[in-house]
Amino acid sequence: MEKKEQMRQMVDKLNAAAEAYYNGKGEIMTDYEWDQLFDQLKALEKETGIVLEDSPTNNVSADNTEGQKEEHEFAALSLAKTKKTEELAKWAENRPIWLSWKLDGLTLVVTFDNGKLTKVVTRGNGHIGTNITHLASAIQGIPETIKSKGHVVVRGECVISYEDFNNFLLESDEDYANPRNLASGSLTLKDVNEVKQRHLKWIPFTLVYTDEEITSWGARMDFIEQNGMKAVERECIKEPNIQNINNVIDKWTEKVTSNICPYPVDGLVIAYDDYEYSQTGSVTGHHATRAGYAFKWQDESALTQLDHIEWSCAASTISPVAVFTPVELEGTTVKRASLCNISECERLGIGGKGTSMHVIKANKIIPKVIKIEQSVGILDIPTTCPVCGAPTKIAISASSGTKTLHCTNLQCPAKQLKKFRRFVSKDGMNIDGISEQTIARFVNLGWINEYADIYRLTEHIQEISTLEGFGRKSAVNIREAINKATTVDARKLLYALNIPLVGQDVCKRLLTAHKLDEIVQLATQKPDFSPVEGDLFAPNDTVGEYIFASIDGIGPEKSASVVRWFNDENNLRTYNNLVKLINITQEDNTPLGAKCEGLAFVVTGDLNHYKNRNELKKYIESQGGKMTGSISKSTSYLINNDVTSTSGKNQKAMQLGTPIISEEQFIEMFGQ
Repeated sequence: MEKKEQMRQMVDKLNAAAEAYYNGKGEIMTDYEWDQLFDQLKALEKETGIVLEDSPTNNVSADNTEGQKEEHEFAALSLAKTKKTEELAKWAENRPIWLSWKLDGLTLVVTFDNGKLTKVVTRGNGHIGTNITHLASAIQGIPETIKSKGHVVVRGECVISYEDFNNFLLESDEDYANPRNLASGSLTLKDVNEVKQRHLKWIPFTLVYTDEEITSWGARMDFIEQNGMKAVERECIKEPNIQNINNVIDKWTEKVTSNICPYPVDGLVIAYDDYEYSQTGSVTGHHATRAGYAFKWQDESALTQLDHIEWSCAASTISPVAVFTPVELEGTTVKRASLCNISECERLGIGGKGTSMHVIKANKIIPKVIKIEQSVGILDIPTTCPVCGAPTKIAISASSGTKTLHCTNLQCPAKQLKKFRRFVSKDGMNIDGISEQTIARFVNLGWINEYADIYRLTEHIQEISTLEGFGRKSAVNIREAINKATTVDARKLLYALNIPLVGQDVCKRLLTAHKLDEIVQLATQKPDFSPVEGDLFAPNDTVGEYIFASIDGIGPEKSASVVRWFNDENNLRTYNNLVKLINITQEDNTPLGAKCEGLAFVVTGDLNHYKNRNELKKYIESQGGKMTGSISKSTSYLINNDVTSTSGKNQKAMQLGTPIISEEQFIEMFGQ
């Protein structure tokens, strides 16, 4: 094959994978494979002197968000990448540099003029993006106003935390491969309220332009924060020799492997502190040579042999997991790696027992099969569910063509795994020491079919103590954690039930208005009227829409969801079986007075009299008022001890005519 033809195939493969990655479709190849193929293409281009017009080495991968297209004022070029710290040291030229997270989301360019937000545009292909200003209010971290009155352009990453991603999957029952896919899909929506429910967060990573002369990258990031935006975490290396760079990268790598960073990252970004110097480099392809450098972790690989494929419960799918001869990777012993789905197994060409394959820990965390050295036998896809025995079926995604295996039994415990995880979480029943992996194991053993079964695990303590990886101490700890969690607050119980659209805030609002048993009674009561033809309301769901809708912050959709859940026979039976095994407590939320009745407060800045905002909030609610996080037309007062500050909240309050009072004034007016 001629080298140009070889390059053509490589370019097509890389571009197809990038298009899928940036637009929320199924994974065509792993990051590891993409980087390897990209490096091979670069080497061929250097050898032949040929660069194809659509080569990814010469173009910025694009997101294809639908909407009004707009040309960027400043091109959003991509960064050169390396996995070698010596290359970073050479690039740094002994000049002070900054290191920050390379967040794995979608880049948004945010512009302000005269202190007001004027537009939000996706990165697109680096030169032309999509205007999504209408969604700005639904994305946390994008302020409506800032202190600076000039022209300000800030580039940042729109991300979703792992926690919010998992909660969304639980509450929505939708299926996304990872947080980035969810973020990508969210920005295509038109309903602002729907986007808001997904908890997208915009984290600025560079100040592109300001009328002010700020020549230090660090000072430019400070400027971002002085204007009310929370910039990406960062650290300065004043003397960037190889040893210092290695020390700092080791420290940040530990944050990744210890799951300290709540957001998905796929590397680190290095920038000169001397901002003026960073702008003097040339542009090679679509990379500015001094604008920054991306560091990606060098994944350590190992060759091993497949023992068997374990088909494991994983939310709505039955997922293949490769179990292989244990190998040492990144200082730990690895013997299992998820294969995601049938399409991934077919793409890799994985066979049966004895298949030799290469595995890595992607980004130092996730075990992953990256290549099959030699396949033995064929992949055996089960025709019955390994948990409940019901027939399985293969589903093919209409958008990505991805093949996944599913159990046909809607009540299969395997489909409740993520719900069980939320049930035992700290925000739920707070049963310490029972992880999702542990729950999955107990589900596969047939010990957990419903929530009440988790409390019945005490009957299996002897068996648990004999399981691999447990032992007597682990079994005793599980028993003690379960016994401790037999007394639970009503708010935690309601949240733990995994009612769609019912998060912590909704639970609190419901239980402020009613006792838990009243909620169940109201939700399951029969309507006292018979709908007639042509009635405004439909016969079933309609009544549920209005039972709790009058509670502030609930509305028809959430009300209907609560009623629908408790009217499902299986759900009601599950609830009744559970409450027989636990003791439920509930705070009396009846207001003690009426000094704040009907008033809404927003608090900003430090407090002097009250210990913290929660204490102040508790007092306001005890007097019939409420405290919210943002200022709107319905806000009665903004409490700020610095009443003359030019903060974003003060400016918004003045625009709306909302009174700004100090803490002392609040106490004088409303007591303490």
